[in-house]
Amino acid sequence: MRTSFNIPEALLTEFDETWNKEGLDSRSRAVREAMYEYIETHIQLEEVSGEVATTLAFDYEHEKVIRELHNVQHDFQDIITTTSHMHEGSWCLETVFCRGEAARVRQLVYRLRDFDAVGRVKVLLIKSRSDLDGYSE
Repeated sequence: MRTSFNIPEALLTEFDETWNKEGLDSRSRAVREAMYEYIETHIQLEEVSGEVATTLAFDYEHEKVIRELHNVQHDFQDIITTTSHMHEGSWCLETVFCRGEAARVRQLVYRLRDFDAVGRVKVLLIKSRSDLDGYSE
């Protein structure tokens, strides 16, 4: 099946350089690999339940979205325990540490990903320690 995408030229150039360095056969193959990885990450986030500890790292264009992001963080203060912020020119990198129900964390992740001015949201998901107690010796 053929499809088309609107992708910034700089991103496409970097993507092409990356898949070429990895020795993949084609851009199509690289896109399929990226899609599989995206789906696997989504499934992992959707299937987790119970109490979790997470770190969310995301980058964003400061001026375009800072007020809205602050509002979101206030909306999720029941699970956000700590934040860390740094500036990189007009972009910012934020790290948010959370603890709470997996469903609530999912809501936060999807809210953050909903902003066009947010570049990407990476999730480090760790099951709650209490859920792992049965595995100790």
